[in-house]
Amino acid sequence: MSKVDIIATSTFGLEAIVAREVKQLGYENAKVENGKVMFTADKLAICRTNLWLRTAERIRLKIGEFKATTFDELFEQTKALPWAEWIPEDAQFPVEGKSVKSTLFSISDCQAIVKKAIVESLKQSYHKTWFEETGALFKVEVALHKDIVTLTIDTSGAGLHKRGYRQLISGAPLKETMAAAMIQLSFWNPDRPLHDPFCGSGTIPIEAALIGRNIAPGMNREFVSEEWPSIPKKLWQEARRETHDLAKYDRPLEITGTDIDGDMIAVANENAEEAMIEDAVRFKRLPVGAYTNDARYGCIICNPPYGERLGEKREVEQLYKVMGKTFGALDTWSYYILTSYPEFEQFFGKKADRNRKLYNGNLKTYYYQYYGPRPPRD
Repeated sequence: MSKVDIIATSTFGLEAIVAREVKQLGYENAKVENGKVMFTADKLAICRTNLWLRTAERIRLKIGEFKATTFDELFEQTKALPWAEWIPEDAQFPVEGKSVKSTLFSISDCQAIVKKAIVESLKQSYHKTWFEETGALFKVEVALHKDIVTLTIDTSGAGLHKRGYRQLISGAPLKETMAAAMIQLSFWNPDRPLHDPFCGSGTIPIEAALIGRNIAPGMNREFVSEEWPSIPKKLWQEARRETHDLAKYDRPLEITGTDIDGDMIAVANENAEEAMIEDAVRFKRLPVGAYTNDARYGCIICNPPYGERLGEKREVEQLYKVMGKTFGALDTWSYYILTSYPEFEQFFGKKADRNRKLYNGNLKTYYYQYYGPRPPRD
């Protein structure tokens, strides 16, 4: 099977996690750059990475890369690429763009030139002068960085964080990809209890259940490239069959989520049902200060309020004090807390063992990691 160049895009700070996932799928040649992980594989990898990657934002097919400082160079080198190998004659192929520190800084002009060059290339391949663009979608991106042009086609459609289960969300939802990253950056494993005391719409517990049962996050959604004639249907069938073969649907898990908002608990339960893991997670209305657990070596993973709104600072500081007292009583547990609040450790009452900078949307946050004692080996 012929090889293709693939780019898994990533939120800044999560590139190493995405690369680790790519390698776990068997693609060892992954190369990391800011905001993306690049690797070469067969066409089946397009299907598998869309279905399996938990922390990537999108899967893009790289068509070509070159240097261009003039519009003529951009046009001619784009036109020379093998667009007809992927784009059929009835395809929709809109062009979006971005430019950073490049001579060609007008995004709208770059988009128009790339669109025209692709049309000219397809004219030569299909011997047509007009394209209706009524078929499958091939969204092209022209990205310029320091005069290097990268041309890609999006294979995902909706972002990979849209698993399909979160029909109802809270006011400030945590992306599913970020929740999965928080879990993978922890020392939690499916044999240990996991609790989220600020569960909101249930994203962290649900993602943990999908990880614990090895359920592919894209199993129950569709991808735009499933309609591409250039990727045989049998490859998608093979990839989807693998997700079912490897899932551990009956694996017992102890995953709980609590929240002070009863309406959010109802939402979390509905989302768990949509994800078809309602038997693996339990949600309950409970303030963070009331949580206790007799189990040993559990994990708390949470995304508490940050105090971003005016007037919330004192309230959030008091909340962090309560968290410090409550979590401290679980002296054999590990806890992992995502917040943008700069003085979090001061009010929590303990310095983290590790502090990692992550971006929750466009907001810079810190992932405070507190490691409990290592469980004894059996």
